[in-house]
Amino acid sequence: MSTATDPLAVLAALPGVRESVEDTRKAVDKLLGHRTMRRRSEDVSAESALRGARASAALEGADWSLEEIRRRTDYSSSVEDGGAVVAGALRLSAEIGPLTGTWAHSPLQVLARLHVVAAADSVPAEALGRPRRDGELPGDLPSADEVAARLDGLARLLTAPSTAPALVVAAVTHAEILAVRPFGWGNGLIARAAQRMVLIGRGLDPKGAAVPEVGHLELGREAYDEALRAYTSGTADGVARWIVHCSEATTLGARESVAVCEAVMRGI
Repeated sequence: MSTATDPLAVLAALPGVRESVEDTRKAVDKLLGHRTMRRRSEDVSAESALRGARASAALEGADWSLEEIRRRTDYSSSVEDGGAVVAGALRLSAEIGPLTGTWAHSPLQVLARLHVVAAADSVPAEALGRPRRDGELPGDLPSADEVAARLDGLARLLTAPSTAPALVVAAVTHAEILAVRPFGWGNGLIARAAQRMVLIGRGLDPKGAAVPEVGHLELGREAYDEALRAYTSGTADGVARWIVHCSEATTLGARESVAVCEAVMRGI
């Protein structure tokens, strides 16, 4: 397929992207080749999902410890300190696997479902799964019509054949959701869940073992926001900067899970 009919492949060829993506692939391959993954991959993937949910919530300001999340069974009394955010992130982590197959051919349907899952405790029932209307969120945001057009464009990209690496596709998906903020609540949580689904569904991390959310958190919220602003500038350098940022986060997330593998192997 030529790059003229494969716009994601054009992004994969931007300066610095190929090298960063290759570094990430090697890090994920090292994780997947760990002997613990051959014996106890389900345990590692479950821990990855928990740590990913915790980090994704922390990026939204609900910075709970893993110990606190493991201890709690009810978050309804903790809305003021981010309980709803943590609960939404945890529910999303449980939906990623079951929805990954549907995502491949109906990404907009899955995005609506992700919002229903994430925002169940936070918005009225009639708003669940519904794209936001103009004026529902503060700030200079794309209009409802522009949101619909960009989501349709993203869906076409995701369902068309492409030779672009999974990491590139995941980064673009992540950024587009963050840039247009299609829902009235939970866009960051949903964007990071969508990134995970792409990495799983397109074969970079089929077991969902890496924790890219932890990588984003480790790189810092300021760097995350700056990289997104670079992407939304629309320049080639800005888009490349975002993809490289997502690649670095995924590399860090793979290393996080290698440490989990070591801990599982030692019986910790």
